[in-house]
Amino acid sequence: MDNFDSKFWDERFSSEEYIYGTSPNKFFRQQLDKLSPGKILLVGEGEGRNAVYAAKNGWRVDAVDYSSVARDKALKLAKESGVRINYNVQKIQTFFPVKNYYDAAAIIFVHLNPFERKKLHRKILDALAPKGIVIFEVYEKDQFGKTSGGPQNLEMLYSLDEIKSDFAELDTVLLKKENIILNEGEKHTGEASIIRYVGKKKSSTE
Repeated sequence: MDNFDSKFWDERFSSEEYIYGTSPNKFFRQQLDKLSPGKILLVGEGEGRNAVYAAKNGWRVDAVDYSSVARDKALKLAKESGVRINYNVQKIQTFFPVKNYYDAAAIIFVHLNPFERKKLHRKILDALAPKGIVIFEVYEKDQFGKTSGGPQNLEMLYSLDEIKSDFAELDTVLLKKENIILNEGEKHTGEASIIRYVGKKKSSTE
């Protein structure tokens, strides 16, 4: 994602159509539905489909993304849905969330180079409150060459070992590689190789 500046993302999101759809990511929805509402952080949130779903289900939502165009569309979707979200336009690299604050955080198809990826994941770990949950879906390295989304750069695609390493201090609830058929608007459609992960931060007494 950091291979592209805010102008790239503003242009990508410039159509009236929601290019990744308005329905939440399936895995995000499934995992969020298992949790009691609280405070959630959504990084690289784009046009707001996951943020709005969370808000409709009682979560207090903080979202961040590069694109002011995406933010405008997200706020429009939130208004149409009768909810409010807090959406910050900022480079992920310069965004520092409140520490020990969030009951959940989600990273859905956010792809950075390895150095920036590790820094972002460290911020997420620090932002989680004790027993906080990470919900994570990204493209696996076998996505290289597929046309269903994601960067065509192996370094920016994920492996299971990278996720295990970055989130080693969390208790793993779920971690698996899957081949699925995506149907999330025009940019996420077709056969895809993905990784799904859920991790839980230990309580302060552990």
